[in-house]
Amino acid sequence: MKGFLSPNIYSSITLGGMGLFVTCSFLTDEPYLLMLTFAQLVFIPVMLQMILDIKKLHVFFIWLGMLSIVLLHVFTSDIEQLVSSSLYFIFTVFVALCGLYRFLNRGFVNWAEISIDIGMMYLFIGGGWLFIYQNGIDMGFSPLINWLTAIHFHYSAFLLPISIGLLGRMQMSRLYRWIVSFVIAGPLLVAIGIAFWPFLEFFSVLLYIFAIYSLVYLAFKTRFPSLLQALFVRLSYSALSITILFSFLYAAGRAFGIWYVGIDFMLTFHGIFNCLLFGLLGLIGWAIKVPKSKQHGWNFPVSQIRGKLKVDDTYEQGLVEHLNVFVDTKVLPSTIIDFYEHTERYRLFSSVKWAAWFKPFLLIYKLFSVQMQQLNLPISNKMTEMKGEIFAVDPLMDGRKNPRAWVRKVRQNTVFTAIYSYHENMGRTYMNIALPLPFSTMIGILQLNEINGSLVLSSEGEGDPGIYLAIGKMLFKLPLSEYFLIEEIREGELTATHKMRLFGIPFLLIHYSIIQSEVAS
Repeated sequence: MKGFLSPNIYSSITLGGMGLFVTCSFLTDEPYLLMLTFAQLVFIPVMLQMILDIKKLHVFFIWLGMLSIVLLHVFTSDIEQLVSSSLYFIFTVFVALCGLYRFLNRGFVNWAEISIDIGMMYLFIGGGWLFIYQNGIDMGFSPLINWLTAIHFHYSAFLLPISIGLLGRMQMSRLYRWIVSFVIAGPLLVAIGIAFWPFLEFFSVLLYIFAIYSLVYLAFKTRFPSLLQALFVRLSYSALSITILFSFLYAAGRAFGIWYVGIDFMLTFHGIFNCLLFGLLGLIGWAIKVPKSKQHGWNFPVSQIRGKLKVDDTYEQGLVEHLNVFVDTKVLPSTIIDFYEHTERYRLFSSVKWAAWFKPFLLIYKLFSVQMQQLNLPISNKMTEMKGEIFAVDPLMDGRKNPRAWVRKVRQNTVFTAIYSYHENMGRTYMNIALPLPFSTMIGILQLNEINGSLVLSSEGEGDPGIYLAIGKMLFKLPLSEYFLIEEIREGELTATHKMRLFGIPFLLIHYSIIQSEVAS
């Protein structure tokens, strides 16, 4: 038997959880409650052992969570129920914090790991609704609805995203990203729909149907290490493709008043099928061989400067010493090369255009940017001159190679303070730019390419490129991207376009006119 499942599954936690479930099955008068109990004592502890490097602290909280569930079945007084449900809620908060910690050490990269992180973070909502149910707190809903919301966040919001995350470690595609997006948004939409607006519940179930049927398709396309694992995982997802249809009929009944299935049917057929077929078969399938994460940490140097930059009076001529370390300069116009190597020779004029959807947020944005004197872009799209100076930065203080700060101002207000450096990885040199923020630093890793005589700088690409936030030892990839296109108009004159996106949606466009001082005069 031990050769059948991954070695890390065999533990006192797993065996203890199974034993405790058997005990609880003799203590309950309502058999349907065991669907949630089984998830709490078996599914969740085993899943956590698959995705976490279990330490003593994890062991303590997992046992705390399991024992608190047993106490809920044993004790009946109000104070005992309050204490036991509080202990379980504390356990779910701990799991959520573990998921948040994983996410903050990586950020918006790797959809498979994000799906696992979100699943862990959702669990505390399930713990909260169980606390509400066990203590009879009046939220305006029936006790059964409170319990259904709790079980919803244990299965659909914890087990399903983590299972999808494990599949994503083996299968990554554009369709997979849509599946993850719908699945991690679905639990909240369904819960809000159940509580306040049945039509939203109906709509969210439609999204679930698309996600689950796409998931079944991907599962059958995925090559698993063994036929046995493939069988269990595919059966698990296929079971969901059936039970989700009954969720659809139930949601339709709540939304339009045309009932095809009722709550009793959902508790028996839908609930038991999800527990035994989706939950148990999926758990066994992934326990046969747990896929390893393909996410690796970044090893590029990060500026150690936080807060306001203090510079000395040593001036530098350009943003870089030699542009040819980044890109083949033989095919680039001489003005582009000269601008990067002798930036002080040029005057910079800019026109800022904010996307219409972002403008409602500009007032809040400006309140912070003015105080920080960083990322302090004008609201107006009027062409304005940015005056800049380049200062040397102490490499010992910054921690990177040959750092130099480009401080740009509009009138007396600092717009940008960007510390330029570089690093090499896998035979390529990247521009490594740091923007100091309070207690943190925003890092832009840009790759440079020559395209048809123009210079393109982009934060998109495989490996290091991206925009990150460094806080302490954490390096968090932000859902931001930027793209620069620099072209020569004539000798001594350039034009540049700077585009920025948030979650892939354009929100900022800056047009630059860069003119050599001699030409401008």
